Amino acid sequence: MAASTIFYKRSTFVTHLPADALFSPSHYWLVAEAENVWRIGFTKFATRMLGDLVDHQFEKETGVLIASGDIVGSVEGFKAISDLYSPVSGVFVEGNPALKEDPEVIGADPYGKGWLFRASGTPDGRCTSVEGYKALLDATIDRMLEKEA
Repeated sequence: MAASTIFYKRSTFVTHLPADALFSPSHYWLVAEAENVWRIGFTKFATRMLGDLVDHQFEKETGVLIASGDIVGSVEGFKAISDLYSPVSGVFVEGNPALKEDPEVIGADPYGKGWLFRASGTPDGRCTSVEGYKALLDATIDRMLEKEA
């Protein structure tokens, strides 16, 4: 987990969000590792919605150009297979090699060892700070609660 986190709780969902990350509207986090190099993963909210993950694959090779919104791979859970989208326009650097050994680490440690891939380039303009992501989570969870009522 990131050194500095922001506590978040809404209804029954509780997490610690990395304070230094950007967040996409599709529930990915991005942390700068170097200038224009981003480590990208699912947020805890995304992993909760996906359920237990049992497999993954990357469709992109190292060095391939990608645009924000491009499918770079997929994850398979007990519930469904979901595409992995890039929240960065630039170059696909690599998938997380640790996922070959244990794809369940995506859900167990989404902000740490469970990162998905690295890309170099520019984050999508819709990516937001942790405060913006908290507002998105509030709205998303409120809609889910309204549907349950």
